[in-house]
Amino acid sequence: MAFDVERLMRLWSEPLPVDDGAAAAAFQEVYADPVTVNGTPMSPADLVDRARAVQHVFAPVRREVLSVVEQGDRVAVAFRMGGRQVGTWTTSAGPVPATGRELWLRVIDVLTVVDGRITEIVMVADELGALVGLDAVRLRTPADAVTAD
Repeated sequence: MAFDVERLMRLWSEPLPVDDGAAAAAFQEVYADPVTVNGTPMSPADLVDRARAVQHVFAPVRREVLSVVEQGDRVAVAFRMGGRQVGTWTTSAGPVPATGRELWLRVIDVLTVVDGRITEIVMVADELGALVGLDAVRLRTPADAVTAD
């Protein structure tokens, strides 16, 4: 039986129940408690907080699944998620205030699925490409390196 990627994507892009307990219960249907994300254990409440943060960045949240590959207990999902940036986006380089511009993240999640629920995620997102697209960072060109010296 194939893993329901569409159900997973809806958790992150469609409005969650206002009640924290109901929202966490929705995540517990898809994720183990805890689930390990890039080596860090996370509870359903942690995932709800993350999903709400994502949903507050974009208006509306849009998503496009690019590819799904399943093998054994692993599911790799390549997708784009984004929309108009209306909230602060928290990145590994620091917060990016709302720009009102289109912001699209390219993401690859490698999921470990046991008994129908995600137990582990290795996630990689192209934050740098998105930051450059928003003019939040500027890549140095060879000419920049010469003039900086």
